[in-house]
Formats: sequence, structure tokens, C-alpha cells
Amino acid sequence: MEPKPEQSPHHAYPDHWEADVVLRDGGTARIRPITTDDAERLVSFYEQVSDESKYYRFFAPYPRLSDRDVHRFTHHDYVDRVGLAVTIGGEFIGTVRYDRIDDRGRPASAPADEAEVAFLVQDAHQGRGVASALLEHIAAVARERGIRRFAAEVLPANNKMIKVFRDAGYTQRRSFEDGSVHLTLDLEPTEESLAVQRGREQRAEARSVQRLLAPGSVAVIGAGRTPGGVGRTVLRNLLTAGYTGRAYAVNRAFDEGLATLDGVPAHRSLGEIDEQVDLAVIAVPAHQVPEAVADCGEHGVQGLVVVSAGYAERGADGRELQRELVRQARSYGMRIIGPNAFGIINTAENVRLNASLAPESPARGRIGLFTQSGAIGIALLSGLHRRGAGLSSFISAGNRADVSGNDFLQYSFEDPDTDVALLYLESLGNPRKFTRLARRTAAVKPVVVVKGARHSGTNPPGHAVPVSRIPDATVSALMRQAGVIRVDTVTEMVDAGILLAGQPLPSGPRVAILGNSESLGLLTYDACLAEGLRPRPPIDLTTAASPQDFRDALAEALADATCDAVIVTAIPWVGEDGEAETGDGQVLAAALHTAVAGGSAKPVAVVHVEIGGLAEALAAASSTAAPRRRPTTAGTAPPEAPTDREVPTDREATTDRTTDTDRTASTDREAATDRTASTDRTTDTDRTTANAPATPHHPAAPAAPEATPPAPEGRPRPGRIPAYPAAERAVRALAEAVKYAQWRRQAAVPGKVPELLDETIDEAGAAALIEAHLAAAPDPRGRQLGHDEARELLGRYGIDVRPTLPAPDPDAAVAAATRLGYPVALKTTAPHLRHRADLGGVRLDLTDEDALRRAYGDLTDLLGKPAELLPVVQAMAPRGVDTVVRASIDAAAGAVLSFGLAGAPSELLGDTAHRLVPVTDRDAAELIRSIRAAPVLFGWRGAAPVDTAALEELLLRLSRLVDDHPEVVSVALEPVVVAPQGLTALGAAVRLAPPPARNDLGPRRLPSY
Repeated sequence: MEPKPEQSPHHAYPDHWEADVVLRDGGTARIRPITTDDAERLVSFYEQVSDESKYYRFFAPYPRLSDRDVHRFTHHDYVDRVGLAVTIGGEFIGTVRYDRIDDRGRPASAPADEAEVAFLVQDAHQGRGVASALLEHIAAVARERGIRRFAAEVLPANNKMIKVFRDAGYTQRRSFEDGSVHLTLDLEPTEESLAVQRGREQRAEARSVQRLLAPGSVAVIGAGRTPGGVGRTVLRNLLTAGYTGRAYAVNRAFDEGLATLDGVPAHRSLGEIDEQVDLAVIAVPAHQVPEAVADCGEHGVQGLVVVSAGYAERGADGRELQRELVRQARSYGMRIIGPNAFGIINTAENVRLNASLAPESPARGRIGLFTQSGAIGIALLSGLHRRGAGLSSFISAGNRADVSGNDFLQYSFEDPDTDVALLYLESLGNPRKFTRLARRTAAVKPVVVVKGARHSGTNPPGHAVPVSRIPDATVSALMRQAGVIRVDTVTEMVDAGILLAGQPLPSGPRVAILGNSESLGLLTYDACLAEGLRPRPPIDLTTAASPQDFRDALAEALADATCDAVIVTAIPWVGEDGEAETGDGQVLAAALHTAVAGGSAKPVAVVHVEIGGLAEALAAASSTAAPRRRPTTAGTAPPEAPTDREVPTDREATTDRTTDTDRTASTDREAATDRTASTDRTTDTDRTTANAPATPHHPAAPAAPEATPPAPEGRPRPGRIPAYPAAERAVRALAEAVKYAQWRRQAAVPGKVPELLDETIDEAGAAALIEAHLAAAPDPRGRQLGHDEARELLGRYGIDVRPTLPAPDPDAAVAAATRLGYPVALKTTAPHLRHRADLGGVRLDLTDEDALRRAYGDLTDLLGKPAELLPVVQAMAPRGVDTVVRASIDAAAGAVLSFGLAGAPSELLGDTAHRLVPVTDRDAAELIRSIRAAPVLFGWRGAAPVDTAALEELLLRLSRLVDDHPEVVSVALEPVVVAPQGLTALGAAVRLAPPPARNDLGPRRLPSY
């Protein structure tokens, strides 16, 4: 462990600069400020640097550091002189420092805003992205301290360092002076620097997951001497799956004479193994885990799967143990899956890794699966198996203290063997990052998510991430905006996943329905209408239809340019003797595959009722397994999928698991069929999927390398034909595919913010107002602006709010109306009556003084004294539709823009739409059209359509305001009356506060909970 830093006499130790980062090769390291206690580490580090690297750093031979050098490089004021170090195992592997200078290059203090920067990285760690990570962090530190530019002198031969500066994405200038390259970097982040940073983050985090899923060697720490127990079970499953690497059993309780266990070498510690182990599965009691992690770190293990329980799921003490586990593992450069994890699986032919508690690996396929629950993981594995679906990879992260769904998205984005990513999530540690990664991944392959713990307002036991207070409806809308397919149950996840993994995306919502049951066809037709699809009238082939009739009808539908997808419905045939003939499933499956093979690329789904052999025939005809590919990278070359594997459902949830290494399997396992299968319960008729030997074809996605070549005439080969036991399930899955395909088409041409807004926006003026308001009331909780203050601020962004004048008595009301002009409205502004016209607190269309005085008297007689009602007078607005527009900032998810109709639709029915800020013109248009009551805006029941263009412009202006000024933490415009020509904002509430910290900006760092 690293010593506690000594506090600088000049400035407090900035512990917020400490960060764990993922390097280019997937390993982790820690970045922290250098302190006065680091003298020995600095000397040791320098001794391991080559003479060439020292020459590049000091421009001269510099074999060792003098005492004066050591003192200078370890004593900083953390303002004008700052040094950062990258450590692994507590030892330095790289350093960077800056010294503030004036315009002549001499040491200086603020307000000088330039600093000289210099790096040094151990030769053994060069090429891992150490210097790039250091540059991101030292630049963030410099900006915090008021430094705007870095200057660096680099020898022309030091190409690596020149490349670090050149590739950073900052605005830079370069010159050649006195035999060296002089570089100046402007530290203000640019779109390019942010793109570079996020690109590096994606590659590093994807590589860190890939290292876990494709290890060359695995050690199971805690494998017991007797059969049974968690460790021995994992070892058995690893070997049964045919793992292609080298496996080891490790247990400090082994007898010295024990040489093998289950046919693999047995050792008392990792130090006895002759090679470096890539992955360790830790299955020992929680109190023994720190010793095992230290053993792994000291012997170069790259990653850990911790199945041991007894951490955050047990309360505060366990949560602190979990934090210490993560800190310990990261200090050695290791990432963790778990603790309390079910395990990981990689079905690639050149890996065949099953480091989990699942007794058998699933078939190899094109679906990647991530789950935060062991029980749900079991249910999903079982459900996918019953449907004939295979997996490319599986991660059950348990308490997900380190590797999370975000990391899985990073990996899935570039994994050529994954066509669909399925995620069961119970918490979102970084919602901003999740939506960003999901949007990028969804642009090339479908992402299907089930979100558990939606309404509890707390995280599940074991999840030590910040709790977001965003309503679930808002979370769902934001996921949709990012292209995520959000479903409610794991059954719906499986239904959607198998269709997306094997069928092309539909080009529209038009659906052809054909089958041998008129009733089943009508049920399917009704389901399509309910899901917003456009079904054609069902084609009834009659109960006498033969498989050949199905083939011909399907081929005709696929060739019809007026339909985008086909649903086939089938019931058993009735023989001449009146008995149902259920054994023709194989013939029907063959007929359907023949039609698909010769047709155009449209999705096909089958709804069937108890047709014997159909499901099995479809599954036998094809599966989600990918065609055989040539290996590309470790763990990404899957073979043909087996079809006879079973996925057990008899493992209980891992949140209550103990890890006595010698306990028997019978005490570690209980039947979970009744406990977990309810989340995905199906009958044998649910065993209904298959696919032809081809990968799915999602038109907008880039083709995977070495993919199966297309069929003749350029058509993609037929994909799996998913089958469903109920029409509603098939239609719901197809509807999700239709919406996702539409999002993909729109995402290919992103929206924009119209430039005309810039001409009417006074960003500097708004910033000055905000600064003045916050300075006048320096409260960390912020302050609510008055009506006139809110009007003035909104006006800087071209948002006009109709003025109101106070009316403490009838005479004041008349004077206000005279000033504003008749007709006017009289309304109360008391909090309990605001926006409550139903209680009589609003009187409209008062055309003269007499009407106003009568209304004033009625109002006070009915509701109370003027001092209680706080009445105001406002000029009448043109008639239209009352709407409400809001913007708010959530510390975790960011700024959210919301829209709905005022009153009952949004308040009672929750009919409100949401988008993340900043919104584009397309987002604004979709926002007002995505509420259920949207037809009211477009001429419902003969009414005049309102000015939706003006409404979209208002949404764009408000989005710009909260995006430009994060101090604007909430805005409510209510009501906004949208007329056939123009709109009027009648009320505005604005709250200012110091902006919440952003966890998606700044240098790369792993979360620390």
C-alpha cells in the first residue's frame, strides 16, 4: 500500500486528482500527485529508465538524479509546480510535471497562464498509453489552476513523445528552435481532443474486457480437494467446456504431495506455477480474498473473477470490504468481475471458456449477454437455450464493483462475433456515459436492455453506485433516444434478441400476415395495430393448407414490395378422421426455410400452436451459431454451434452464496426452477427458434469480417426464423425491431441545431445575469428567481414570457389591466393554487373594468384574502393548446428536456416525453410528436393545427440555455399556449445553483464508489 501523502505547506494535497485509469492494453494503473514521501520511489523508477529515455528527457546524458533533483521533483505547491505519477503495485512507471512560466520562459505565478511540461515513462511500459493518459490528467489539473497553454521542448528523434502531443487533439503550434522541436498546446478541450479521448477510452476498456474473456491460462483459487464446493465446481465447468488454454487448481490447503486435481496441475500458491497466469477465479471465503488478490497481483495476473460473497450485499461493513477489494486489485493493474459473481463464458472455438457456475456452456452464437444478477443470468441462459439461441459471450457481474455494463458495451461495440447485446441492469453507475456508449453501439448493432429495480428509488443490495432520482419513464425515454431497445421482462428480451440476432431489420411498419387459422391471423392483426404497426388483412390459407401452400404464400409475401415483414401463423392440420395431425412440423419448417432462402431480405417470424416437431425442426435447421470464421483475435473465432446442450436452471441467486472451498455441491445449490424460471417461464411450445447458417443482416451495420457470403443475386442468406407461442409476443418483438430500424435510419443522418438561433441569443449577457444572481445569494442550494428575473434571463435566449403585474387590491388590478390592455386574465399565484384553473383560481377574458372588479370580488369571496391568494393580472394570449415545457439537471444523467400537455395528460396520466440536452432539430420534432396526446396539436377532431414549428424553436432555445449555462438547474414554462400562429409562455419558474459535478467530462478515469 502507498503511504499517506504528506500535506504540502503551500497547498492542501489535491486528492481529487487521484484516479484509476485503463491503459491501452487493458491493464489498470493509478495516477496521483507526487508527494514528498516519494523520494525512494522516484530514484528506483529513474534507475529502471534506459539511458536513451533519460537523454530524451534531459537533452544530455543523465545517469542518476542528484539529491537536489529528487527534492525538486518531489516537492510541489500543487499550483505553480505540479507532478503526477502513474503507479502499479505502488511503484512508479511514469511521471509528468509542469512548471508555470512567464512569456520569457522564467518561473512565474498566476496570472501567468503558460507552463512547461515534461514526461518520463519506463521503457518497459512505453506503448501502453501511459503518456497519453498522463497528458489528459495534467492538462485537467493545469486548467483547474488557471493554466491555458503547455510548452514543451522535444528532441527531433523523440518520435514517440512528439506523437503523444500531435495525437492529443488539442490546438497546437510547432516550431524548430536551437536543435529541438518547440510545441505549444492550447489546453481548451476541442471536439477533436474529446473524440480522441473517448476513442482511447473505448479501445482500452474493450481490451480490458477482452483480456478477461480470452485468457491464455486460468487459475481457480479455492478449488477444494473433495468434489463439490464453488471452486471445484468452477474448475469442473472450465474443463467440461473444453477450455483451450492452460488451467490450474490453487488452494493453500493442498497437501504438498498433491500434483494434480481433476487432471490439471495443483499448487498451493500462484508462485509455484512456472508461467504467468492471465485470469484467476477466486472462490475462497471473503476474509481470505485479500491474500489471494495480493498473490495474484504479485505474480502478474491480468484479471479476476471473484465469485466469493460477503461484500456490499451484506451492508456497510461489506461495502467497505468491497471498496478495498477494488482498490487492491487496481493497484496491481487488475480488473475485477464481481464480487458475488456468477462467472463468465466465452464460446469462441479457440477459447471455449466457462469460468462460471453454469454446468455447461451455451451453444455458440451471435448474442452477447451481460447481467447484474446471477438468478436472472440463469433464467436468461435457460430461456435462450430453450429457444435454440447461442451466445458469443456471457458476463454475470454480481455486485459489479468494477467491470460494468458500460465496459460490456465498449467490448460489444467492436466484437465481430456479437451481433446483438442483451443487458439486464439493476443500477446505472454513470448514466451519461451509458447513453453515450449505447448510442454509439446501437448505431451498428442492437442493444436490448431490461432495467430492474425501476421503482424502488434505491439500488439493489451490493450495488454501491450513486442513486439517480430520475423517474423510470424518463430513463426509458432517454434510452430510446440513444437507440436502446428497452423492454420490461427477460422474456421480452429473449423474444427481441432472437429475432434481431437472426433476421434482417425491417424497412418499415407494413406487415403481411398469412396462415392456416383465420382466428390466429386476426389475433395477430389486432396485436399489430396495438403495437403501432400497419398490418395488411390476414391471408387465410385455410386449415387444408399444405406446407407447400405455406411456402408459396410466404414467397409471394416476401416478393411483395408493399410489405416490410411477414408473420406466419400455423395450427396443427386436421386429418380426414378429424384428428389433429401434429407431426408435420419438420416439413413445414423446411418449406418456410425454402421460401426465405429464395425471397428478399425481410424479417419473418412464426406464431404456432402445438405443432409437433416444428420448433425442433426449426432449431435443427439452423441456430444462432455463426458460420465458421478464421481466427482474428484471441477469443473471437467461434465454430459451428452444437445443438444438444442444455443450460441448467438449478443454481440459486448468487447474492447469498458462501464459499467454503470444501463444501459439497449439494449444499451450494438448490433448484431455482420455481424461483427464477417465473421470470422467463415458457412451455415446450416456447422451444421455437432456429436460423439458417448465416449471421444476421442489419443493413446499417458494417459487415463483420469473414462473414458468410451473400446468396445469389446479392440477397443475404436467410437468417434464423424465430417462432413464438403467442401472437402478442411475436408482434411485440417485431415492433421493437421496426422502431429500432427507424432509429438507425435517422441516426445515419444526425440532426442539427439551426444557426438562426445564434443571431437572437445573448450568451454573454445571460452569463452575466446568472453570475450576478448567484453572487447576490451565495447559497450552495441556489435560489429561485422571481418572475421578472426569470423573464429577463429567458429573454436573453429569445424566450418571451408574458409579463404579469401584482394586484393586491381591486384598484391595483384595474391599474394593471389599463397598463397591459384589455382583455386580461386574473389569476392567483399562491403555491397551492398555481395552475389550478379547476379550483376557480383563474378568470379569463375580462374585457373591461366592471368585469375585472366582479371577478376580483368573486375570487376573494371563494378562495380567501388577497394576501393569501397573491393575485396577478396578465394580458390574454391567443387561444390554443396549453402545454408545459421543462428542463432539469440530474447529477447522474445530465440535463433533460421534457414536454407534455398541461394539466391532466402530463400530471395524471404521465404523458410526458423527454430528451437529453442538447437536443437537435430532429429531437425537438420527435419530442412533441412522441406523447400520446400529440394528435391534439395536429388538428384532432377538426380543430386547427397549432404552430408546432414555433414550439420546436422554443424547445431548441431552452435546450441551448441549459446546455450553455449548467447553473440553470431547472426551468418550467407553464403554461405555454400554442396557437395556430405563434405561442405564448404565460408562466416561468427558473432555479439557479452551482452546477453539479460532471462525471463524463475531464480525463479518463474508472469510477470509484
